[in-house]
Amino acid sequence: MVEVLELPKSRINASMLSQFIDRPVCFIGRLEKIHPSEKMFILSDGEGKSGTIELMEPLDEEISEIVEVVGRVTAKATIMCASYVQFKEDVRPFDLGLYNDAVKIIHEFPQFFPWGIVQYD
Repeated sequence: MVEVLELPKSRINASMLSQFIDRPVCFIGRLEKIHPSEKMFILSDGEGKSGTIELMEPLDEEISEIVEVVGRVTAKATIMCASYVQFKEDVRPFDLGLYNDAVKIIHEFPQFFPWGIVQYD
């Protein structure tokens, strides 16, 4: 899974998951639920749609709030996590709605944001 970290990634929201099967992505969402096994959690994006994140190993720390996940989209349209970062909102809140709007603009106008969408042949 380390190779995913070295590849260019597209920023996506939950409604785009099925379009990025087997491709590296970056997904930001608010933590909604952690599976009891701690090997899976659910994030909701700026539209309130959910994305399921799978882990190779159980979580080794408590996570909450906003999480950025880098990983590869599986055939089940989940994300196999290679790494994640928590965004603490104690200083400044993260506007998921605004972020989601930016992701949509990146995909709508790729000619202006060539680094935002990665084409694989």
